[in-house]
This record gives sequence, C-alpha cells and structure tokens, in this order.
Amino acid sequence: MSMLQRSVSSVVPLFLAAVLSTACGEGSVPEDKPRPGDFRPTEVPAKAELAQAPGFADQSGGGVFVSAAGSLVRLRLDGSLGALAPHPGNTVAAGRVEAVFRLGPHSALVKAENGLFLAESGWVIAPPWRTTLAEGSIIGTAQSADGAVWLAHTSGLYRLQEGTLAALKAGGGPLTGITSLAAAPTAEGSPGVWFLREGRLYVAVATGATTYQVREANAPLEEGEGVESLAGLGPGVGSPGELWLLTNQGLLRRSRDGWRRVELDERPSRILGAGRFLWAKAGGSLLLHDAETNTWGRAADLDTGDFDFLAVDESGCAWVRLGGRAVAVSRAPVPRVLGLYQGMQVVEDGLVVRAVMPPGTAPTQVFFQVDGKDVPTTGPEFSLGGLEADGTHRAYSFAGLSAGRHVVAVVARFEDGTEAKRTVPFDYQPLSTEPLSWAADIRPIYESRCKQCHETGPARALNTYELWKANAALITASVRDQRMPADGPMDPQLITRIQRWAASGARP
Repeated sequence: MSMLQRSVSSVVPLFLAAVLSTACGEGSVPEDKPRPGDFRPTEVPAKAELAQAPGFADQSGGGVFVSAAGSLVRLRLDGSLGALAPHPGNTVAAGRVEAVFRLGPHSALVKAENGLFLAESGWVIAPPWRTTLAEGSIIGTAQSADGAVWLAHTSGLYRLQEGTLAALKAGGGPLTGITSLAAAPTAEGSPGVWFLREGRLYVAVATGATTYQVREANAPLEEGEGVESLAGLGPGVGSPGELWLLTNQGLLRRSRDGWRRVELDERPSRILGAGRFLWAKAGGSLLLHDAETNTWGRAADLDTGDFDFLAVDESGCAWVRLGGRAVAVSRAPVPRVLGLYQGMQVVEDGLVVRAVMPPGTAPTQVFFQVDGKDVPTTGPEFSLGGLEADGTHRAYSFAGLSAGRHVVAVVARFEDGTEAKRTVPFDYQPLSTEPLSWAADIRPIYESRCKQCHETGPARALNTYELWKANAALITASVRDQRMPADGPMDPQLITRIQRWAASGARP
C-alpha cells in the first residue's frame, strides 16, 4: 500500500551570496579523440504510442511518458503498460499532459494543462506547492548530491526540498532566462547545480541552509564557440561526478581532473546523461559513453533519420523515438537492480537487493559483485542475500564494509559469450550506536512532513508511536527509496535518522 504525504509548502527566497568568475587557467585544453566501437543495440518497443515530448526513465526499468493522445502513461521494463491513476485526494485533474521530468530515483514531475503534478508509485498526485508555478513552463530539472531537486522555470530557478519550494534570487530578482540545467560537483567537489542563462554558464553551491553562492563559470571556449546545453553524470567510485557541455563546435567534459575537449567524428546535436552514462546524437549516429570505463560505443544498424530522445536512465538505457515508434535502446539486455539505487546512502547492516532480468534471451549465468568480489546467486529469483527456507528474500550483510563509497554490480552472461552488467555505486554509513527515540527524533519529522496526509489526509494513519513502530519497515523502505514524501525529497539526514531509529529498536 502506498503511503502519501503532502506537507504545506511556501516560497522562501534563497539570496545570492556572491557572484564570482572562475578562471580556467592558461594553455591548451587536453583533448580526447575517441573512436567508438560498434555494438548491436538491444531494442524493447513500447506497447504504447508516445508523443515527441520529454519523459522520465526509471533506473529499475520503464518510466513515465506522454502518450500520442496527450495522456500520462507508465511503462514497465518490457514496454507494457503499468498502473497509473489520479490519487483520490486530488482536487483537480491533470488534463492533457505536455511533458515529464525527473524528480527523484523513482518519481517524476508532470507538466499538464492544469498545472504541475507528481507521478509516483502508480499515483498521479497534486502537490500543495503546484500553484506557485501555475504560470509559465518548466525548462528542466536536476537533483544535486545533497538531495535537493532543482526546477528551472520560465519565472526563475527553484529548489524543492523538505516539501518547500524556494526561489533562488540574485540581487532581489529571479534567475530567469535559464535554458539548460544539470547537477554536477563544483571545482571543490561540493554538490552544485549548473545552469545556462542568457548564453553564459553559472554554478550555484550552498553556503548555508538557505543561502547559495552563484559563480559565473568561465569554460575554456574557443573563439566564436558558445554553449548550447548541459548534462551531468553522477558519482562513481573515485569520481564525484562530471559536467558535460554541448557547444556549437563540439563537447567539453569537466571531471575531477579539470576540463577536457572531446573530439568526435561528427559534432553532436544533442546530449543526455544519467548515472555514469552519456548518450549523444551525432549526425546519423547514436553514441554511448561509459564514464566508468571511459569508453565510447556506436549503435550499429540503427536508422536515426527520424529520431528524438525521450529520456535516459542510470543503467545506460535510452528511450527514443525511431520512425514514429518508441523504443528503449541499450548496449545489451542489462539486468536491473531493485532495493538499491544510484548514489543511495545505506545505513542498515542488511539490505534486500534483487536483480530482474530484462525481456528476451535468458542468461546462462547470473552473479553479483560487491566491490569486485563475486557473489553467486541462482534463479529465477536473483537475490544478493539468497533466499530463506520459505522462499522469501534474505538480506545481504554489509557489516564487513568500511564507511564510504562502494559498488554492487549484477552480471548476466549469455550463451554467445557476451555479458551485460549493471553497476550501482552507493554510500555506506554504518549504523550509529547513538540511541534515537520517537518523541525526540521522529515525531518532529512526522509533524513537518507527514501529518497533513497521514492524519487528516487519504493515506493510512501514522499519528502515534504505536503506528510508526508497527509500520517501521514500510516507512523505512519508502523514505530510503525516496518514494516518500510524495510532495518532494526529504533531507538525506532525516532519511538516515528514520532508518537509524527503526534499525536500533524503534524506541518510544
């Protein structure tokens, strides 16, 4: 059963702390000249006609898209239709849908004729802050490493966190004129949101709870070169993430080692990034870059004459339109991981992690890897921790891992000798022995983020300690997976606090 929460939100200004220019250093920018190797892509057709509009691709498979008729549809891993219905607590219907944007690991922001809505766990939800952005249009969204979701709107730049929509302002005025948005670390490694405004590149980084410093970033552009769009790649082991710029002359990549120019055979016309993968449409080719292996591939025998990107996800899958039909394209039939998502913070010693095989040819062997060490598994229920005697999934113990960033991967081997691998970096922060209580640590979270829906709203009641203790496993899974609260992301520290409270005995 889905738990829904919609807290009262307001617009709180986030004042501009300073405007600085970052020099890019003298001398030439190092160049990469990759030669992509051809691969025969795996295609999974959508069992619905999709419009040429932005969509949301879920890293566990499928996603939320706009149908050719202008309705909202949810697709599964095999391209079939999943359940999606208006939440009974809504006071307004969405109407005709125009576009869908990423909001979190498993949730999407829906732009419809009657305003903004959220698509989550099979529900279409009207959030309380939607009236703030009733006029104008969404340009794009991005989620920074601190858990905040950023919304570029025709009226300005907004941060959505803790159920509150806050406007970032410069000199008392809104940051309008943004054409592209991406989340990537700053030069110091701090979480940042980068945006293109009036043809100039800026980055905003937090200096306090409600203040941000906005810097104009001076990218190493050639004479006459201008930036057209941005893409951000998430963190991996040894990398805090990357920023990519698409210019009128090519590609620029900014990693922890600084700027590099990437020279492809043809200039890309569009780029999209998710997780550690970057997709690029260049001339008649569709290219895929894997940042973990620093390799490029070209989708062979793919007619891109009538082509458009819809969405990409962290597994290296792109949802595209080819000749009027919607298709999920990937390098190989990549397994999907459930119970663990890209960049997730894990505090429990044990976690149930499962792998789901994609449609098509069944692999001859499937196994997990934890930091490169093989962990065997058997099907058809591929579970990292194995199965209990009654067939339920057993949690895998992370107790032997040190605090920090680690990687879980699932590898599928096929009869023809090929492999498909899904790699999921995560942060492990072992359970603290500090005792937490419902009264002092959890009730304040309930009052600020849960009460409106779980006391007087349509969702199940959670207004007492006894109800929280009885539903601790469900609550923990919902906030950990960022499926709840439904009105926007919860601060990672509060998510951790709920997990620690539940894992340490759910004290009153």
